[in-house]
Parts: sequence; C-alpha cells; structure tokens
Amino acid sequence: MIVDESIARPIATSEAHTIEADVAIVGAGLAGSLARAVLVRAGYRVVLIDKRTVPPDEFRVEKIGGRQLDLIRQLGFINDLEAVGAPYDRVLNIRDGKVVDISVGQAFGLSYASLVGMARGLLSDPTSFLIDQVTGISCSDDRQQLELASGKRVTSRLVILATGMASPLAYSLGIKRRMLAEHHSVSFGFTIARPDNAPFDFDALTAYGERTADGVDYLSLFPIADGMRANLFMFRDPTDPIMRELRRDTRRTLLRLMPGLQRYLGDFDVVGQVQSWVMGLSVVEGHLQPGVVLIGDAFQTNCPAAGTGVSRLLVDVERLCTDHVPRWLETEGMGADKIAQFYSDQGKLAADRHSLDMARFRQALTLNNDARWSARRKLHFLRRMITHRVDRIHPGWVMRVRGALR
Repeated sequence: MIVDESIARPIATSEAHTIEADVAIVGAGLAGSLARAVLVRAGYRVVLIDKRTVPPDEFRVEKIGGRQLDLIRQLGFINDLEAVGAPYDRVLNIRDGKVVDISVGQAFGLSYASLVGMARGLLSDPTSFLIDQVTGISCSDDRQQLELASGKRVTSRLVILATGMASPLAYSLGIKRRMLAEHHSVSFGFTIARPDNAPFDFDALTAYGERTADGVDYLSLFPIADGMRANLFMFRDPTDPIMRELRRDTRRTLLRLMPGLQRYLGDFDVVGQVQSWVMGLSVVEGHLQPGVVLIGDAFQTNCPAAGTGVSRLLVDVERLCTDHVPRWLETEGMGADKIAQFYSDQGKLAADRHSLDMARFRQALTLNNDARWSARRKLHFLRRMITHRVDRIHPGWVMRVRGALR
C-alpha cells in the first residue's frame, strides 16, 4: 500500500487545542487560497484548512486570460500570476483547416497545481494555513465550530466552504446538490511536441470542431512551462468508444476527428500522460444557512469549454471578501439574513447565470443540427472570417467601429 504523504494524518494529542479566527476557510484550492489572501491582507484573522500539503496535480484550469486577468488584477495578484505563467498574446483560430481569425490579448498557460501553488503562496506567514482534515462542523447565528482530525478545534464567526464539487461537510449540513445536466462535457488534457523539439509555427492555436457528429467543440493549444499544452473539449457520451481511443492513441484519433489540424501541427508526438475530466452541471440547494457560505464549484459547477469557471470563482472571491465579509464582521451575529446578501449579490448572480448560459450555448453550437442552429453556426464563423479579412486590409478598422458603437 502506498501512502499519500500529501494527506494530513491525525496528530495524537492529549489536550484539545482551540484556534480562534474571524473566518475559517475549508479547502485550499484556488478559491479558498485566494479568499484567504484577500481577507488576511485586509487584516482579518483567517485560518485556511486543507488535508493536503501539496496541491493535487489535477487536470483543471490550465490557462488564464481576458476577463479573468482583469479580476486577478483587481484583486492585486497579477504580478504573482505573471511569475508562474507562460505568457502568450496571439491565438490563431482555425476550422476545417482554414483560418477563422486571430485573437489578440494577454493570456497565460500553466498547470493547475502551479496556479493553486501560486495562490497558496501569496502570504509569507504560514500561521493562517492549517494542514488538517475537518471531521465535523456546527454552525449557528453567532459562532461556528469545526472539529479537526488532529483533535484541534477551530472557532470562527464565519465558515467559507471552498471544497469543490464533492463536499461531505456541506452534505452534513443538509446542503444537497441538484444535477442540471449529468455528463455535460468531456475534456482531455495532454502535451504535444515535435520530434526534434522545434517550436511550432504559432504562439497558440484554437481549432474548432469540423463535424457536429463528432461532438468536438474545440482544441486549444497554448504554451506552458513544460511545452505546448492541448485542451480538447467535447460534448459526447463519456462511455463512447472514442473516449478510449483518445486516451490510447491520442494523435491518430485527434487527426481523424480534426484532419484540418495536420497542416498546422506537422509531425508531432503526444508526450506524457493523457488526462480526462467528465463534468456535469449542478447547483446546490439548502445552502442558505447561518454562519456558512459556499463559493466556487462548491456552489455551482461550470462547463470547461465555456471558460467561465475561473471568472465565476474570482467574482465569488471579490464580492464576498472585499464587500460582504467586511460588512458582516462590523456587526454582531452571522445569521442567514447576512449570508443571503451574498447569494443575492447582483454581480454574483450575473456571473452564475452567464456561466450556465455559455455552457448551453457551447453545447448547442457544437451539436445542434436544426435549421436555426445550423444557420447560426455558419453565420458565427462567417462573420468572424469576414471581420478578420477586412481588418487585415484596413488594420484597426474593427476596433474603431466597435468604439464608435459604444
């Protein structure tokens, strides 16, 4: 039996030790670690609890760009992200082997473990990070109690659950998860390289699915520290035999699904492990309770193809930790009336709604073959291609028109 050394073991102790805090955060993934950094920076007593000393090397978020960078910059952590991410600012977009357009804008590629490691390391003071496992939780209108595997106890005014999709703690409080779309999407992550390690002829590339029957939304290629990373997003039954083919013979299956890729990639190999992730869309119910609030995937899951997961998470952290928590801690009590203010926050509601809307849009744009969606799909790519060609003839024309319409 191999023991995972990154999981905390119960610490034998003869006497209980109670830790007092303003806020206790359970889960040191991206959401929990960023929330801790924002609150500690504001001067609050915070304890972040996670059973793992090292972030798991999961296939999750691997690129950050666009609105996500604006939110990270707003939170004050952009320099930290730049220090660990591989930068790129041009993405060649293709479909059926033809150029659709070129996206321009700052972005960074990095592993999920590196991203979480960056978030955990935002504070030099390690005293607010506790490697332990929460075994019990009791919440009220005043003080919240957390029991830990080590025998310690944490008492706080507020508990933030940033525990991701599977949360026994939330379930123990009567918080249930309602499935909106089971097995909504399947994602694959792998690294590619040319045999001689020569660079590819692009900084980053997005190749859109060529046939609706294949269920391929798009393949995204972008740089990370270890080479050229590939994220493939599909809307297809995870038990379909092609899923096994993608894991066993990734290169051949990928080119069969997207033959137009060959001219852009040339001779290449898939190196290292091929990871996959099946994602369903779900939201929680029974979450409006005193003393405890859920953020990120613990509250609502997202479609990876839509690219809205990190944006939602960052909105949760920004709204909760820069607005609601400071106001809540100014007065006594932590009743459900206070917690409800976060769940009804207009910024949060808009981000949650946009995430679900984009998940359904990406799926329909990829799969739906009725007349309306077939026409919409053709117009979507045709409009982008025309705009790109006009802008090549008259550089800056698109930006001037968009500015005039604002």
